Formats: sequence, C-alpha cells, structure tokens
Amino acid sequence: MNTKHETCDKLAEVIAAFPMETAQNGSLVEKRPYGNGHINDTFLLRCETPEKLEKKFILQRMNHSIFKNPPQLMENVVHVTQYLRKIILAQGGDPDRETLNVLQTRDGANWYLDNNHNYWRVFPFIERSVCLEKVENEKDFYDSAVTFGNFQKQLADFPVAVLHETIPNFHNTASRFADFQKAVSEGSKERLALAQAEIAFALERKEDTAVLTKLLAEGALPLRVTHNDTKLNNILFDADTHKALCIIDLDTVMPGLSLYDFGDSIRFGANTGAEDETDLSKVGLDLSLFEAFTKGYLEGCAGSLTAKEIELLPMGAKLMTYECGIRFLADYLTGDHYFKTHREHHNLDRARTQFRLVADMEAKWDKMAAIVEQYKDSFYMI
Repeated sequence: MNTKHETCDKLAEVIAAFPMETAQNGSLVEKRPYGNGHINDTFLLRCETPEKLEKKFILQRMNHSIFKNPPQLMENVVHVTQYLRKIILAQGGDPDRETLNVLQTRDGANWYLDNNHNYWRVFPFIERSVCLEKVENEKDFYDSAVTFGNFQKQLADFPVAVLHETIPNFHNTASRFADFQKAVSEGSKERLALAQAEIAFALERKEDTAVLTKLLAEGALPLRVTHNDTKLNNILFDADTHKALCIIDLDTVMPGLSLYDFGDSIRFGANTGAEDETDLSKVGLDLSLFEAFTKGYLEGCAGSLTAKEIELLPMGAKLMTYECGIRFLADYLTGDHYFKTHREHHNLDRARTQFRLVADMEAKWDKMAAIVEQYKDSFYMI
C-alpha cells in the first residue's frame, strides 16, 4: 500500500467523484494527510467559498486488507448513522455534530472504487471538535462511558440482523484462542522459548474463553449493535465545552455483546500503565477509573441492559484484556505480521502488559463486583 504522502498526490480522480466542490461548499484549496490512524489512509480536504467561508471534509481510503468487504462495511456505517440521525433529531439534538454522516458520491453511492481498486469514503468534518489520546482524569473517562452507554441505548431497538460481520469472530475469544494455539504450534523456536511464561498464563485460562459466546448461544445474553473498538480516542469532544459529542471509527460496528464495548474501554482506559509498558510494576487496574466508567456506562445505557449483562461487566473487562493479550502473543510467535512494532519483542511486551492487567483484575475481582453491585440498582434494568 502506498504511503499517505504518495496517495495525496493521486487524489484528483477520487475527489472528483464526490460533490465537495460546489457552489455551496466552494472550491478545494487544500488536501493533506490527517490524524494518526494505523488502518485507513485519512486526508483532510478544505474548501473555500468566494466569501472566504470554509467547509472541510474527511476523505478515507479503506484498508481492504483488514476489511475484506468494504461495501458491506459501508452498509453497516450507513444503516447505523442514518438510524442515529433519526434518534438524535427526535431527542432535539444536532445530528450534524452528534453522529458521523456519509457524503454520497455524485452518482448517489456511499463509497467510490477507484481505477486501482481502492475503496474511498467521505464524511463532512465536525468542526470545533477534539480527540483525546489518553485518559487524563476521571471526568473524561466517565464522560466517555456515558457516551458509549448512550450509543448502546440509542441502538437498543436497531434491527441487528441487517448488519454484516466486518471482521468475522472479531471478539469471539474462543476463536481467538484457537488462533493462538495454532500460533504456538507454528511459532519460531526462539520466540517460543522466550514466551514460555506467557504461553502458560494464556493456556491456564482456556476455560474462560467460551464463557460469553456460550451464554449468547443459550440466549442468556442478547445480541446487540456494538462498536467493538471503544477507546477514548474514538470519541470527539466539543473543543469549547469539552462535552463528549460523537463516536467515530465505525468500521467495526457489527453484531456483538455489550460486554465487548465495556470491556475494551476498561482495558484501554483503566490500566495504570501504557499498553506496551516494560516495567510491569507500573501496570494494574485503577479501581477509581473502573468505578467512574462503570457508573457512566450504566447511566448512559439507562436501563437498556439486562441484569445478566450488568452482572458480567467484570468478565467483559477481563476477557477483552485477555483476548488482546493472546492476539499480541500470537502475532509475536508468528513474526509480527498484524500489529505494527517499533522495537524488538514489542508484541511480547504488549502481551505481558495485558496479562499483568488480567492478573490484577483477578486479584481485585471482589472489588470490581462490589462496584458493579453498587451502581446496578441506580439504573432500571430490563
């Protein structure tokens, strides 16, 4: 795949396919790479009218190496954003700022396929918004929890069967464990030797891997619309009020469990150390942040979760952290082909960090459960 700078010089065909340069939007005056995402190639396009008014757009080339069927992905995005737009309007909100909106091509399509078989899409830029790369304080984490919980509530009645799986078995921990076992059988001898302790840690928790999928199959947990990548930096905040505005990066929106979204947020935001911290004494679960997110998530969901879902919130946090750890470890054992690395044994460091966090969750299990118990009755459960 070309670099962003190389691609930036070849955008004329793509830009011409979308109605950005119009009497209303003005003429294109700037195009440049934008953001720090690692999956899609993203560009900011700036148009200017004769009256010096600006209109901006986000142009993205979708990574079809990871997302094998971009048209299906875009069907999901359009279904969900159009549904959210109606909900937000009914609630008296501003759908131009509170959800992403897909700009159609001049031919009325939701994406464009260029002459090199690359898939592109455009979103109007949400002005006066900022993205936070890490949790700075409890309030930010609490606000993100309310936002992700509200996303779950707004989509509680969405017909989930119309959505495609953009990445099959993305948060199926049992399936991820099978991939990990295959990596152990095929991994390099040198790396297998270095990762013996981590491999043993992962194998000891095999029985946990099918807990959630088994309950889903039995009907004890409902299938929902889930974001599946609920990191803090996938929320836009209002630059003026610092209020959470809009959830972005909807590529992994698909059928799933609410526990996936809750758990991934805890994994990312309530860790006292960095995701690739080499000093494991710095890694653990911040119970204050866990409490802030639990309270905010239940508040945002506002009664849309079942009692069983709420009971299993700690398990969601543990399994999403464990799953991420075995994915890092499997990639390390087989040569670092999926996750980008920046130093030798980087993915092994990442796996060790995730497993250290899992171990700390297990040590604090009763406290996590008590926090959930404390807040579960504050919000009506279905």
